[in-house]
Amino acid sequence: MLKTWLALSAFLAAGWGMPTAALAYEVVPVPDGGSLTGSVKFGGTLPKLDPIPVRKNQDVCGQSVSNEALVLGLERGVRGSVVLIEGVPRGKKAEGELILDNARCVFAPHVSALMAGAPARIRNSDPVLHNAHGILGGKTIFNSALSVKGRVVDVTSKLRQPGVVKVLCDAHTHMSGWIVVHDNPYFAVADEKGNFKIDGIPPGEYRVTMWHEGFTPKGVDKDGRPVYEEWRLQREVTIPRGGSAAVDFEIK
Repeated sequence: MLKTWLALSAFLAAGWGMPTAALAYEVVPVPDGGSLTGSVKFGGTLPKLDPIPVRKNQDVCGQSVSNEALVLGLERGVRGSVVLIEGVPRGKKAEGELILDNARCVFAPHVSALMAGAPARIRNSDPVLHNAHGILGGKTIFNSALSVKGRVVDVTSKLRQPGVVKVLCDAHTHMSGWIVVHDNPYFAVADEKGNFKIDGIPPGEYRVTMWHEGFTPKGVDKDGRPVYEEWRLQREVTIPRGGSAAVDFEIK
């Protein structure tokens, strides 16, 4: 059973996306867990997103970089959308770690997600100085210098609050990326076709949130980077014991 209950929001509802205290999460076996699958599609007229000019280290970074705010795959799947299941107090263990790379003068991946407190590192793979400046709710939560190629900094302790973290490089004003921090391990970043799957979910009824950085311009930041209206769609879904549910989202 699936019910749509909230359409577009700008992070005003319930303060989602703002820094809040992480809820305690308990790791327990989930022998009868279910799964959630779906896709995020683009259904509107394609916006014109111009390349972003590079103003520093053009010998390494080039003259411009592609605008990654809206990247579509086959059948208009939206890569880099983040889908999160809300209100899961206990369940599977978080797996893996986040490695955010500075590679070819862009943050790679452009959008990533992790559970609050999970291992997170930022690496510089370029032969130029970068810095990673993380901002949550308008406040700096980390600002790490990556002075030489191969340097890695650990930001695990800085990513303990759920919310959407914007990552900038102050040395290169064309660079930006996103880290979505969740209070449980039930989330996914849509792949190049806009598809996602979340498994090991305790059976029950949940709210599912889809976030995307947006593509409708609302201005520029102090360094001239384009700023877009973010998307947030929510649904309610029932996960059956040992079974699966599906939900699809469309932005336009």
